Amino acid sequence: MKFAICNEIFTGWQWPAVCAFVKEVGYHGIEIAPFTFAERITDISSAQRIEIRRNAEDSGLNIVGLHWLLAKPEGLCINHPDGTVRRKTADYLMALADFCADLGGKVMVFGSPKQRNVHPGLSSEQAWQLALETFRLVLPHLERQQITLCLEPLAPQETNFITTAREARELIQEISHPNFRLHLDVKAMSSEGRPIPEIVKENADLLGHFHANDPNLGGPGFGEVDFAPILAALREIGYPGYVSVEVFDFTPGAETIARESLRYLRNKER
Repeated sequence: MKFAICNEIFTGWQWPAVCAFVKEVGYHGIEIAPFTFAERITDISSAQRIEIRRNAEDSGLNIVGLHWLLAKPEGLCINHPDGTVRRKTADYLMALADFCADLGGKVMVFGSPKQRNVHPGLSSEQAWQLALETFRLVLPHLERQQITLCLEPLAPQETNFITTAREARELIQEISHPNFRLHLDVKAMSSEGRPIPEIVKENADLLGHFHANDPNLGGPGFGEVDFAPILAALREIGYPGYVSVEVFDFTPGAETIARESLRYLRNKER
């Protein structure tokens, strides 16, 4: 199984040092939150992009792709009632795809809870249709860049739009595009009240990416979730992608989070 880690835990670190450490710990890849490099991804020059990719490759790491796509800049939303806002959002997602391709990444995880909440005055169905419109604008460009956009269902306490894997699956199937797939996250799945391995197996045909974490906001092994049956389910369905460690509580420190999360996952993989 291929393991990666998300870069935002390394606040204050220089990028070459992050790459060197992540490889030393034993990860195969690293996943990037774009806002850790610039408020607007369009501000990152071609030369800077080449250097970011070279630093990872020189350390023997693959850049898996991007997540936290719309955390910055402000004012973007996939289902905003104002068409100008939706167009700006689509344009920025396409710019992110260019950045991802420049780094050699293949996956973009669409979580961004605040940038998909149902806008006041809209019904859930109206928000659904507007989101479909935005994604349909973006996907031809992602296909040209050979990037897969993976929609992430999130817990109800984070968003009121697409809060279960079944809802995400329905939207993905309605669009029916080969570059639009499902992302599953252990913290988010824990809110569904169903066994996580069941959700994994149910979505074997659409699963494009996977995040390992705990409902307590820590890394795998830092909470109560047992990852042994989850990793077994991923093996059973033949999941070929990365399992990326994504953490929201940085209190233990980047080194501890990275080392202990991977140690735990490898132990549970056996």
